[in-house]
Amino acid sequence: MQNDLSKLQDTAKSVRKHIVTMLTESASGHPGGSLSIVEILTTLYFKEMNVSPENPHDENRDRFVLSKGHAAPALYSILAEKGYFDKEKLLTLRKFGSILQGHPNMNYIPGVDMSTGSLGQGISAAVGMAIAGKIDKKDYRVYSILGDGELEEGQVWEASMAAAQYKLDNLTAFVDNNGLQIDGKCTDVMSPEPISNKFRAFNWNVIDIDGHDFNQIIAAIEEARNTKGKPTVIVCKTIKGKGVSFMEDVASWHGTAPSREQCEEALKELGE
Repeated sequence: MQNDLSKLQDTAKSVRKHIVTMLTESASGHPGGSLSIVEILTTLYFKEMNVSPENPHDENRDRFVLSKGHAAPALYSILAEKGYFDKEKLLTLRKFGSILQGHPNMNYIPGVDMSTGSLGQGISAAVGMAIAGKIDKKDYRVYSILGDGELEEGQVWEASMAAAQYKLDNLTAFVDNNGLQIDGKCTDVMSPEPISNKFRAFNWNVIDIDGHDFNQIIAAIEEARNTKGKPTVIVCKTIKGKGVSFMEDVASWHGTAPSREQCEEALKELGE
């Protein structure tokens, strides 16, 4: 188990380096909310999910939907590390003609199950995938990551209501609860709190964890897998910009790319 944990930690560090480097190269994008979900994605793709880059369209594969689509650099980095495409492609982020645009596109990127970007729509698609799994009597599971600012979208709660109505115990959602959005603190803009109590009121199984602790993430996913008759949401307390000290918990890094100098500083912190 300790060896597995070390591998996850090493992968997470590589993913963070990719995120910083590719955003510097593109000179645009969203570092803060990409860095805050690295441990969640690393656990899903390198421990939990039944997925394979050799067969990305396997109808029995687990599904993942990045509902907070602007955190695409994190997903792209994970997919590259997993082997869905060459890591060199990461440096083409947001460039003309690249498959790696500002938000995930399922028509061009291997391993992307749903095009996302308009907040609230990703979790809605994930609910649909989970319903389809039930109808088709498939064993696959559906995972999705939402931002806490995204919870301000009414569509999120319509989807949540449907997930509970149809008893989608094959659906697990993660909330990236880093407390910040593009305009500042979520609680100042349009508070989604109390997040956990809201989902409980919508009849979800709710688990509260530290979203940067691999052991807690693994245990929460296991609990979700064993929960029957209702969907599970894992509310993850995270730090926006995690891993880069000058980005951590600073709202302005929501959508600001680092300069070359800042990139060098960040990579030193990340151990390069």
